[in-house]
Amino acid sequence: MASANIRIGQQALTVLDVAFRVPCIFIIDAIFNSYYDPGSGWVGTAGKILIRVMGIMVSSVVLVLSQKALFKFYTLFFAVLLGVVAVLINYYAISHIDFYSAYYKAALGFRLVPRNGPTLWLGMAVVQLLFGMGYVALLNIQSVFAALVVLDVMIPLWGLIIELPVDVRQLVAVASGLALALNTAVCLALKLKWFYYSCRYVYLLVRHMYRIYGLQLLVEDTWKRIHFPDVLRVFWLTRMTAQAIILVYVVKVVRHESGEHSYLTWDVFWDLFSNLIISGCDSTLTVLGMSAVISSIAHYLGLSILAFIGSTEEEDKRLGFVAPVLFFILALQTGLSGLDPEERLVRLSRNMCLLLTAILHFIHGMTDPVLMSLSASHVSSFRRHFPVLLVSLCLFVLPVVLSYTLWHRYALNTWLFAVTAFCVELCLKVVVSLTVYALFMVDGYYNVLWEKLDDYVYCVRSTGNVIEFVFGVIMFGNGAYTMMFEAGSKIRACMMCLHAYFNIYLQAKNGWKTFINRRTAVKKINSLPEVKGGQLRDIEDVCAICYQEFATSARITPCQHYFHALCLRKWLYIQDTCPMCHQKVYIEEEARDRVPFNNNGYVAPGGDLGQFAEPGGAEAAAAAGGPEHENELLEDNDSIEYDEDEWGTENGETPIEEDYINDDTDSNGD
Repeated sequence: MASANIRIGQQALTVLDVAFRVPCIFIIDAIFNSYYDPGSGWVGTAGKILIRVMGIMVSSVVLVLSQKALFKFYTLFFAVLLGVVAVLINYYAISHIDFYSAYYKAALGFRLVPRNGPTLWLGMAVVQLLFGMGYVALLNIQSVFAALVVLDVMIPLWGLIIELPVDVRQLVAVASGLALALNTAVCLALKLKWFYYSCRYVYLLVRHMYRIYGLQLLVEDTWKRIHFPDVLRVFWLTRMTAQAIILVYVVKVVRHESGEHSYLTWDVFWDLFSNLIISGCDSTLTVLGMSAVISSIAHYLGLSILAFIGSTEEEDKRLGFVAPVLFFILALQTGLSGLDPEERLVRLSRNMCLLLTAILHFIHGMTDPVLMSLSASHVSSFRRHFPVLLVSLCLFVLPVVLSYTLWHRYALNTWLFAVTAFCVELCLKVVVSLTVYALFMVDGYYNVLWEKLDDYVYCVRSTGNVIEFVFGVIMFGNGAYTMMFEAGSKIRACMMCLHAYFNIYLQAKNGWKTFINRRTAVKKINSLPEVKGGQLRDIEDVCAICYQEFATSARITPCQHYFHALCLRKWLYIQDTCPMCHQKVYIEEEARDRVPFNNNGYVAPGGDLGQFAEPGGAEAAAAAGGPEHENELLEDNDSIEYDEDEWGTENGETPIEEDYINDDTDSNGD
């Protein structure tokens, strides 16, 4: 129970922390969106610029305050606010309320005060008493001075009871307000020491974190500490809600005056929605707020899909980060906030289509590993396969529907071409994944070693990767055309450079490495002797890689170990040593003639490597060298510890390629 109360208290503090930071975003957004007349003279212009800069600086400082300092700031702010409200109520009551008339002069058309004079006086006295007590409590004023402050707030109301002249009552109200303002100034002056040390502490902390951890970790820590995504999300939703209420009220008044009784039709609803969306991305801060909302939606969408398909990969939970970043980059690239309202709506809809295709691509990246693991592990449960297959089917159907809809509504342009290319590429990825899935399922159904399975999987994936590479080149050309003839910008140029590096250069480089590694592995396998027929039956052993019996053939390594050709080829994709004894599997012909050394550095007697081709050749060589050589050999073998990096870099080979492993070792399930 205590832990639950503590958790609720922490959540309440977090909600207050976010709520208190939102006004700072509103102030900064209002300052950036406000218009000032530059023709008011240099003095007026300088003053307005100074006020803007000061407002942005103060709001930014309050935004990044610690939680304790933030609550302290708002305590002082609410105290000052209560004092100002109390003074204004006193002055308004003195100037406008007649306690002996039927009604007072209503402000803004509202008549909420009672008609009876004494009841009105008592009500206002209670309100002013509450304001005075709140002011005293927030500023933590001592008892004697607290009573004087409350008395100062109540004095103007007493002038109404004793029927002082209007001028005297106004003078009393002004004097009471000045006294309260003086007390507030003194209290705030006494807090200057706290303010100075708080600012100094924040400065020293920021400087320390910057020197120790760097700028990136400093920004990340501040981002998380102030709950900036939540602040932006609340800012955007609050702004949209307020604008929606105002728009609905205006529409209601206008249609009521025109005599129409149906306030909300489809056309009216669409106009309201369009105006809200247009105003929801009219500045950089509102675009950030919309990105935060998109982040929340994408995050929960990704979690729902992961739960539906049964995936537990942590890397697949990044959809809530990828989607808002992509949306914000698209907004900056197209200059979304600086466009005219109608053009902004069109551009936003286009960016949303591109974002949708990107999200679908990311979802395919989430489902593909699950699909491959189910097929390679030969899971036969239909309930495990159905969710992934359903999501894959949706990933194929949705791009087709989107492309069909867009082509029937819009003429061909660079944007439509890009969306269509992304949709076709996604459909191709889904077809490749389902084809590989079907190959693995067929392999599991027959329960017989399929020698050509790895070749088929490689051919399917290579075909898909080649077509994807071609699409990447085409998209680069489409972006170059857009930048040169339609809308060129520095951000677009930077994105094109990133696209050329990651999606074209690295993809071509990794694909070529994969091809070379496979060709080398096949060459190594073909150089090893093959055992078939009666010799195969005499082995009476299993493959040390897959632990399956030898059905048709086996390959013999120079160290006299037997493996399936397919299994050994997959092993040679990673390294060129024997899985059992780490002897070198493949030796070039020239090196074989020149250097009669085995993998452990032991020199065979007479330099003849042919003895290693006979059973027991390695042991015979060790025995020929005597006990000393035998101990040296065993000691050398025991002292070598191979890890993944050493296997990949030993003997001049290239490191392990993760992409290659992901693409071409999924067939280990046989």
